[in-house]
Amino acid sequence: MRTKAEKRMHRACFTGHRPEKLQQTEKAIRKMLEREIVKAMDGGIHVFLSGMARGVDIWAAEIVLHLRDSGCNVKLICACPYAGFERGWSADWQRKYRAVLRSTDLVRYICPEYSPACFRIHNAWMVDHAALVIAVFNGQPGGTKNTIDYAEKAGIPVVRIAG
Repeated sequence: MRTKAEKRMHRACFTGHRPEKLQQTEKAIRKMLEREIVKAMDGGIHVFLSGMARGVDIWAAEIVLHLRDSGCNVKLICACPYAGFERGWSADWQRKYRAVLRSTDLVRYICPEYSPACFRIHNAWMVDHAALVIAVFNGQPGGTKNTIDYAEKAGIPVVRIAG
């Protein structure tokens, strides 16, 4: 059985902003995400972790699932902050979220319920289980910046996509 460090070597996670905070179109961001996902696969990454937030996380998950279903040797782990995380979203985003969960290889709920610290815990868990972070970042403070800072402090490489 492989150790945690060995598993981590073959994993990448995503971080990025919600759609309303992005300066580029969904189409442009999806194209850049797919390019970075394929590069990561070429570099030996076979498992991708999505935090399943609206926007970048769900788009990245959809891309990984498309690649997997097209015959690529990749898996998707959905690392959701807590069960019911999506309840306040629009019907369209809830539909996308649930479709990804139905198709993923594994669903993991990081926290048992909402708490003021759950998103920080969730983001740290993602980085702690990855060898690479693919970030769509607009330069603004917030959860994406905090995740990038945490990864860099931990020595985990971060690929930045201008968001």
